[in-house]
Amino acid sequence: MSIDEETLARVALTWLAEPGTRSVHRLVDRLGPVAALDLLLDGGAPDETLRNSVAARCAAGDARAVAAEALARTDRLGARLVVPGDEEWPVRVDELRRLRLPEAYRRVDVETAPPLCFWVRGSWPLGEAFDRSVAVVGARAASGYGTHVATELGYGLAERDWTVVSGGAFGIDAAAHRGALNAGGRTVAVLACGVDRPYPMGNAALFDRIADTGLLVSEWMPGADPLRPRFLIRNRVIAAGTLGTVLVEAAARSGATQTTHRALALGKPSMVVPGPVTSAMSVGAHETLREHPKARLVTGVAQVLEEVGRIGDLAPVPRGPQRPADLLDDDARAVVEALPRRGAVGVDVLAARAGVPVRTALRKLSMLEELALVLRRDDGYALAPPPREQTARRAATPDGA
Repeated sequence: MSIDEETLARVALTWLAEPGTRSVHRLVDRLGPVAALDLLLDGGAPDETLRNSVAARCAAGDARAVAAEALARTDRLGARLVVPGDEEWPVRVDELRRLRLPEAYRRVDVETAPPLCFWVRGSWPLGEAFDRSVAVVGARAASGYGTHVATELGYGLAERDWTVVSGGAFGIDAAAHRGALNAGGRTVAVLACGVDRPYPMGNAALFDRIADTGLLVSEWMPGADPLRPRFLIRNRVIAAGTLGTVLVEAAARSGATQTTHRALALGKPSMVVPGPVTSAMSVGAHETLREHPKARLVTGVAQVLEEVGRIGDLAPVPRGPQRPADLLDDDARAVVEALPRRGAVGVDVLAARAGVPVRTALRKLSMLEELALVLRRDDGYALAPPPREQTARRAATPDGA
């Protein structure tokens, strides 16, 4: 049995049944792709739904002939087929074996098996591109806010040598891809149609740029149409193939939230960017945060990398600008707080107010003078004016006198 036969059989199987079909995947695991194909073509599918699907496809053509033409078309496109066992196979997608979605009843939520093969356009090895990758997904009808955030995330991740993975759609997907491209980094578009069928057509130029410097990836053979269920089927690959998923914007009913739900079910870092509570494009994102305790709120690249990065990649804690008063110990802070807002006070009175010995008060006052926080006057000590006021006073004094 040659490798070519197995490759041909895998392609034929993806044509006979939609990717993700668990019964097909189990047959391939048990019998191998060639024997699994023979069984299905002989009417031996293990369930009625699959038998009906195979019969309908076989009425339209010979499965092996269709597969052979698909492989020939792949060569003409300058694309390639990647199958399990190849050096560049993205092994992380095999985690889909264990994906079980809670309360799943629709076919796209039940049939979530690993891919049988991938069509790929672009020079990067597929596994290498996915190895250090983050998915950035969200609404097609993105707001200006969402587009800005997705672009910044795409740029920042690519700048730090992370691959940005998304679905190539309008809105958040396109913004994330463009951000990565503008940073000169890698980006991968996982498509719901053939790699020769740019969809949406308005992103055709973007897909060409991605193919030049990144990858276009699909489970469907060249020429395959972008049917609505296929977008939900491909979302499982985005969730499984990456190290984590960031949801930027999503309406109440959104395919992007489904990608996040698949990542959560796989136990992968699942992140959500908060949005304005007045925006319809924030509803799905905020509901994900409310309903899933393991979903993490993130506001920028540093926090994304803290979730998906290696040990030590911790995001800095947001802080305001450091001020001299931040360096004070408890006694010095007590002395400052005891000074009147206006006027001056003697050391004895100040020490009593601060609840510290006079000698301690004198030591702290000396330090506070050096930090320009207090002023010594003839009648005692006073708070120094704010820096802006000091500058204004100096500017108003002739010759700095």
